[in-house]
Order: sequence, then structure tokens, then C-alpha cells
Amino acid sequence: MTLNDIPITTIDGGETSLAQYDGKVKLIVNVASRCGLAPQYEKLEAMQKLYADRGFTVLGFPSNQFLQELSSEDAIKEYCSTTWGVTFPMFEKVKVNGKNAHPLYAELTKTPDAGGKAGRVKWNFEKFVITPDGTVHRFRPTTQPDDPAIISLIESSLPTAK
Repeated sequence: MTLNDIPITTIDGGETSLAQYDGKVKLIVNVASRCGLAPQYEKLEAMQKLYADRGFTVLGFPSNQFLQELSSEDAIKEYCSTTWGVTFPMFEKVKVNGKNAHPLYAELTKTPDAGGKAGRVKWNFEKFVITPDGTVHRFRPTTQPDDPAIISLIESSLPTAK
């Protein structure tokens, strides 16, 4: 099974998988509305707008694993759209760590970060960039979405702008 084969559920309850985004650069983020890092939503949305037409998408996976997410998908969806203007795809709440971790995160967390450390998601807004060839790159929560290392990776993986 590849990452593209893992079933995921949209925030509206629809069933899909990452195969829907095959060939795109994907920035997967575990988000939380009540986290001090929530202002990262603004940068994530700016990146979505800047790069979407070149084959990039942010994919937001709310998680209450750190007890900072709203109680329902509807509340999360409303918060994200009204507070941050989020237009990128959002998914149902998932667990990112432990024996009940969503299968997507069970796979993603096998990827080490720049320091060589794999394993548990440390906090909300941990980022995984998946390039079109399926390579996963991991960035910890305090790394801003527009950090030069992330932007360079995204831009080098996208077709050149016309």
C-alpha cells in the first residue's frame, strides 16, 4: 500500500485518498484551531493561492491529540473559513500519534526530520511535503510554512511558472 492508497475522509464526510492529488506537491499539516501556532493558517493559505495553479496543494488534517481543536468538523470548517479564509482541502479530525493514529500519519511519521529524528508528531502544525515522485520531507511545528527550506523544496518540485 502506498500513501496514495490510504483512505481519507474530507471534512464534509466524503471518502477519498491522496491519489486524488497524484502528481501534485502536497503539504500535509496537522492543524488545530486553538493552538498558538494557528496563525500559520494565514501563510498556508497564501501558499495555496500562490502555487495551486502550478500543481501544489495544502491538505489540512485537524487533530485534537494535543487538546487544542474544536469539537466538530462543522465548527472547524467555519473557524478556518471565517478566521483565516482557508480554501485548501480539509479533512476529518484524525489522531496523529499512538496505536490509534490514522494510517496516513502512521506512515508519514516514519519519515525523519532534518535532524534525522522520525517518530511521533511533536505538536500541532507539523508539516510533511510530498513531492510528485512520492518522497516525503518532514518539518517540525515551529518551522513556518514559508520557511526557505520548504519554499525551495516546493518550487524545485513544481513546473516552472509561465
